[in-house]
Amino acid sequence: MQYPTKSEYVKASQDASDNLDMSTKATDEELNEAIIDEYGVKYSKDGRKLLKSPRELNGTYSIKRGTKIICDEAFRWRKITGCCSLTDIVIPDSVTSIGDYAFAFCRSLTNIVISDSVTSIGRGAFLNCRSLTDIVIPASVTSIGDCAFAACHSFTNIVIPDGVTSIGDCAFNGCSSLSSLVLPDSVTSIGNRAFYGCSSLSSLVIPDGVTSIGEWAFLKCSSLRSLVIPDSVTSIGDCAFIDCSSLSSLVIPDGVTSIGNSTFRRCSSLSSLVIPDGVTCIGDNAFLYCSSLCSLDIPDGVTSIGDWAFCHCTSLTNLVIPDGVTSIGNRAFEDCSSLSSLVIPDSVTSIGNKAFEDCSSLTDIVLSDSVTSIGDWAFRNCRSLTDIVLPDSVTSIGYGAFEGCSFLSSLVIPDGVTRIGVEAFCGCIFLGSLDIPASVTSIGDGAFKDCNFPDNLKQELISRFGNKIFG
Repeated sequence: MQYPTKSEYVKASQDASDNLDMSTKATDEELNEAIIDEYGVKYSKDGRKLLKSPRELNGTYSIKRGTKIICDEAFRWRKITGCCSLTDIVIPDSVTSIGDYAFAFCRSLTNIVISDSVTSIGRGAFLNCRSLTDIVIPASVTSIGDCAFAACHSFTNIVIPDGVTSIGDCAFNGCSSLSSLVLPDSVTSIGNRAFYGCSSLSSLVIPDGVTSIGEWAFLKCSSLRSLVIPDSVTSIGDCAFIDCSSLSSLVIPDGVTSIGNSTFRRCSSLSSLVIPDGVTCIGDNAFLYCSSLCSLDIPDGVTSIGDWAFCHCTSLTNLVIPDGVTSIGNRAFEDCSSLSSLVIPDSVTSIGNKAFEDCSSLTDIVLSDSVTSIGDWAFRNCRSLTDIVLPDSVTSIGYGAFEGCSFLSSLVIPDGVTRIGVEAFCGCIFLGSLDIPASVTSIGDGAFKDCNFPDNLKQELISRFGNKIFG
């Protein structure tokens, strides 16, 4: 019988313990018992973990063969400092895992070779490696941690291997030079802020397996002109495309059921968009400052239009609000200065504050019979509005509701109205007559300031509500 040599026995023992605790954390015990190489880099006594490097490490460094783990923060010092003079790093085939923040803030690092044995890249592993221009991620990697390459400002391109299934939160956040990127078919999710601030990225095809796009995922991708979203996507996070100012058109897949808050905010080149029939909600600020959006079909399933949803969509000329909508949020259509006519369906019960303020081309609007309240400044400065019929269901007219509607010449206030707000009709200089029903018990100060009522009507109103309603 031939017994194994000592080296064979040691190797077999190590191989048997490979699946034991190989945490990327460097413990105090490991640091106390560390072996220090000629460069001052600390390794665990069995040589399997690179624990910590000295801050003064500079130039090129080759990690020792046999190392399996590069520990958390191994080349990082303090919260915002790394090995500032380290320019190149060679990772041997034995390494399987790169720990969290392992090379964070190594600001001079320009080149790194990751071996084919690495399967995971930890959270913030290369955070703020601002001189790193490109990197090859081996096919063995299946996950890219949160913030893994965030603030790598010199990154120009990267190839993500086929085995990767998820792009972590903030993975490429702030990679402002990244111009080219191919996502493999294996990817199923794109994390929050994944490509936030990738201002040089001009086009991207999202693979068919992706089901969700995280919040803020493409915020400030100002060069992004072309984006293909596959039918597999069912969820698009809030603020996903804020400031994608070059994006001109987009098709949202049928599986998406809601347009989240600020999803397309300040997409100033977005001129056409298809919203699928399954969408039921358009969130707050969803299309705020989409100044090139000229027409839009809102599907029948939508029940709510959020605050500021289409605010400052100055090119929007045509819009149909479906019958299922029950509420129009505050400032929902403020400054839609090209919108000329609008029919509000019977399902709507409330019109929010400033909902149509500064819609200066709006000449005709039909309010539904279900509307009970008109919010403060709802139609302020709708200068082209000549007449409007308030439905019998209305009980209150908010502050400044029709202030500055200078061409409004006729108006009937229904019998159910009990309150007319401060400056409600201020500046309606062509409003020469008005019937105030007996149900009105309160009229705010300046409600009819600058209205050219005949003297007899003016005196009647003063006797009922006081002089302040005109001044």
